[in-house]
Formats: sequence, C-alpha cells, structure tokens
Amino acid sequence: MKGERQLKKVQTKKKNGLFNRFLNVVETAGNKLPHPVTIFILFALLVIVISEISYRAGVKVSFYDAKSKSEQTLSAISLMNAEGLRYMINTAVSNFTSFAPLGTVLVAMLGVGVAEGTGLINAALKRLVLSTPKGLITAVVVFAGVMSNIASDAGYVVLVPLGALVFLGFKRHPIAGLAAAFAGVSGGFSANLLLGTLDPMLAGITNEALNAGGIDATILPTANFYFLFVSTFLITILGTLVTEKIVEPRLGEYRGIDPNESMEVTKEEKRGLVAAGISLLLFIALLLFLTLPQNAILKVEGNLDAFIHDGLVPMIMLFFLIPGLVYGVVSGSIKNDKDVVQAMSKSMATMGGYLVLSFFAAQFIQYFSYTNLGTVLAVSGAEFLKGIGFTGFPLVIAFILVAAFINLFIGSASAKWGIMAPVFVPMLYQLGFTPEFTQLAYRIGDSTTNIISPLMSYFAVIVVFAQKYDEDSGIGTLISTMLPYSLIFLVGWIFLLALWYVLGFPIGPNAFINL
Repeated sequence: MKGERQLKKVQTKKKNGLFNRFLNVVETAGNKLPHPVTIFILFALLVIVISEISYRAGVKVSFYDAKSKSEQTLSAISLMNAEGLRYMINTAVSNFTSFAPLGTVLVAMLGVGVAEGTGLINAALKRLVLSTPKGLITAVVVFAGVMSNIASDAGYVVLVPLGALVFLGFKRHPIAGLAAAFAGVSGGFSANLLLGTLDPMLAGITNEALNAGGIDATILPTANFYFLFVSTFLITILGTLVTEKIVEPRLGEYRGIDPNESMEVTKEEKRGLVAAGISLLLFIALLLFLTLPQNAILKVEGNLDAFIHDGLVPMIMLFFLIPGLVYGVVSGSIKNDKDVVQAMSKSMATMGGYLVLSFFAAQFIQYFSYTNLGTVLAVSGAEFLKGIGFTGFPLVIAFILVAAFINLFIGSASAKWGIMAPVFVPMLYQLGFTPEFTQLAYRIGDSTTNIISPLMSYFAVIVVFAQKYDEDSGIGTLISTMLPYSLIFLVGWIFLLALWYVLGFPIGPNAFINL
C-alpha cells in the first residue's frame, strides 16, 4: 500500500506478562543470531560435523519402511570424506533448482505481480475492508488458511502474504495477519472440511504397515474425516484467539500506514473490479470444465493427482494474471505490454533476497537428508517410545509429542509416517487402538510444529514475507510469533482428542477409536 512505502515504520511491543517475556527472550536470542542465510550455512556445517561423528560412531538403524514397502538398514553417512565432498559440489545446483518452494513461489509471483502492479489487489482489499465486519476478519484469514491446504502448497504462496495485506488494509499489524494465515495453512495442515491429497497417501502407508505387521485389516482415506472436520473449527477459533489476544498485542502498533490514505473505491477501480470479477468467473468455469468431467482433459487415468502436484501452480499464476490484466486495461493502469512486463519484473526483483536464502536453505535440507540423520532420529524416537512402557491414552499423548518433535527435523508427513507407522500401528493395535486412531494421533503431532521448524520447506519464504514489513525480522521473530500457535494448537488438539476418546465418537465413517 502507498502508506506502507511512504511512512517510516514504528513499532512498540508490550513486555508485560511471563509468557510475553519468554517470547521476547526467544525473539531477542533468535534475532541476535546472524542473518538467516548465515544461519543456514552454519546449520549445514553443523550437519557435516555431526555426520562425521555419527559415521565414526557406527550409528545405524533398522526398520520396515511402509512407504517403500521394504526392510531398511540405514547408517549415518559422512560428508567429511571424498564421496561427501563430491556430493556437496556436484549437487549444489540441483539442490537449489529442485528446492520445492522455489518454482512454486516464483511462478505464482508472476501472476501476483501483475495483479498487484495494476492495482487490482489494492482495490480488492479496499472493497474487502468496506464490506467485511472488522470482528470477523481474523477468523476469515485463519479459516481460509486451513481450507487452502486442500490445494497443496498454494496457501503458503497466496494466503500468507495476502493475510498480511488484509490486516494492513484494516490498519492492523501486517505480521499478525501473516501469522494468522501461516497458522491456518501450516499449523492446521491436518484439518479441513474436505478430503485432501494427504488423506489417501497416509491411509495407503497405514495399510502397508498393517500388512507388514500381519494384521488383516485396511483403512479408507476417509478414516479421520469426522475428527478433521470438527478440527477445522477448533483451529479457526484457537488461531483467532491467539492472534487477537497474544500475537497482535505483543507486536504492538504498526505505523507504516498513512492514516490519511483514502479507502474510497474510485469509479475507475469499480469498473476494473467488475471486469476482473467477470474474467475470474470465466476462468474458474474453464478450470472446472478441464477438471471435473469424468474424461476431463487435465485428468490422468481418471484422477487429478498430476494436476494437483504439478499443474496447480501455473493455474494460480493465471488466477491472478488474467483478472490483473483485465483490471489494468479497464481501469487504465495498463497502457501497453511494457507495463505488464514491468509489473512482473518488479515482482521478481523483490524476490532477490529469497533466492539467496533458498540456495543455502536447500543445501542444508539436502545435506540433512543425504546423511540419514533425520531418519536415524525418527527411528530412535519411535523405539524409545516403544520401550518406555506407557499404555492407554498416556501412550497416545506421548506418541503425539514424539511425532511433533520429530516433525521439527523431517518435514515430509508421508516420509515420517512411512517410518513410524510400522512401529506404532501394530503396537497400538495390540493395545486395542484402531489403526485409524493411531494415524489420527500422528497427524496431530505432525501438524502442530510445522510453523516453528526452520526445516519446513516454506519457512524461509515466510521469513522473507515478514521482512517486507519489518526489515529487522529474522528467524527469532518468526519462531517467537508462531510459538503460541504451536503450543496452543497442540494442547487444544490433544484436549479435543481426549474428549473424543472419553465420549467414544467415531473419528470417520465406520472408523472408531477402539477395536
């Protein structure tokens, strides 16, 4: 927004309260660390050293991986030898170019850049501010974030920065809006009113774990649907309360907004919005035609898996690009093709810092994977929990906490479940818990710590988004801001699961807690 660029930002943070003081310590300590790029370099060096120590100590783990359907024995692999050196040098470019968020963000930003450069986003936000009750906006942002996870990673690219802009339009702190959207998108990853791509993926791994354990049973992708449906409202309520009662008061007042900036929508903007809306509806109709019919063009063998995995990002780009172009032509903000290219170029120029950060973050994450340290940690954690002798619901809580801890080090939900399912599904089955319930407990732990893990693929992206509004923001700022969501989501979800356990409700169609 105009005022954001013109006025110097001034923030004051409230220091009262024990929890706030704790968060301030986390932020201060985190931000006293070097630049995030330097931190990822240091992390990578630390992985190199630990990998050598683990290799020399002969660290290895044996387990059945339900994802690959095979017995595996993995040893820690050192990077401090000739083979490791060759790996680090020869894969540096491919690590960067295959970094999942890189292409997703840059391609989507081409469309977003046009929508922003032509003024469409600004006009749409003004219309939103004038038509939406102020008291509902936080809940709407969190809820939209939760629902976005059905579209794979789209929420990280679209909704998180949009949440910041929405809050800015309401003259509220944009980082609070960013946090609310991020909490919904990532912290609420296992909550939705609809089934997503993760449901059949996890169910398939659970079924393989049952088969490997000699258990004659299978579960359906709908196994956790009832609980996840209700969880959508739980996460929306908790996310709203955390944003308004903890995060926003702690961030203090954001003064990077011109108080005299008019929120009136001009006649040109109104005409542009109407035309953009019509073009967007036509685009959505075309997209539905390409995806919904039984023999739709974008379906492969009757399903949309390939489209969701690979084709959704270009559609997101067009989702913003087409109405952005139409708005620009009708409102007069686009005079020729040069204006369009300039808007795209300006959008790309703002991502320079992200490109640098992505290169080093990608190296660190790939080193961690190559050395098998994440898998060693996951298997060791599973074996530890198996051996401590817990039974009943306390074991379930311990299982959730272990899954949440391991999630800090392994981002992929299916990869972790492939390792943990063969251990915990048969173990909890012998204690009378259904595999559907075990999978549900895992999903709670897997979701709640996404938002505080630097190893989460999109974490670096969110840091860059935050720095747009506070150039001093770093990893410490983001972790301290998101930590209340992580803790309260974890406690709230465990409480809901305990209530469900006591009442004995089904957790999905023909899916129960006890055998």
